[in-house]
Amino acid sequence: MACKDGSTDNSVSIIHLDGRLQRSRQPIKASHVLSQNPKCFLCSSESMYIDSHMPHVPHEQELQLGQIYFLMPLSHAHIPLSLHDLCGSAIKASAALGYYGKSRSMGKMTSFSG
Repeated sequence: MACKDGSTDNSVSIIHLDGRLQRSRQPIKASHVLSQNPKCFLCSSESMYIDSHMPHVPHEQELQLGQIYFLMPLSHAHIPLSLHDLCGSAIKASAALGYYGKSRSMGKMTSFSG
């Protein structure tokens, strides 16, 4: 994923239900994130399509650097993704990543804790 300044973003990005962004500069297992969010599943931004079920990232999978993942409520696990939900996720990601860009330029970093 390229940043606005043209550099490559070498971190895992996780967007929470409340729009909060967590980052990890190292690959981490999905199980680590899910253990802290037991009522959620992880979905890769690259596998979100309107009118399709969101594939769950397997617990054993290592989250990849440069990728954006969304925590989604388990109650949405078997519901096809609506245009409304996809747009809501895009807005959350845009806001979180935009805030991250501003924080980064001021020397601040939101990081994944755990």
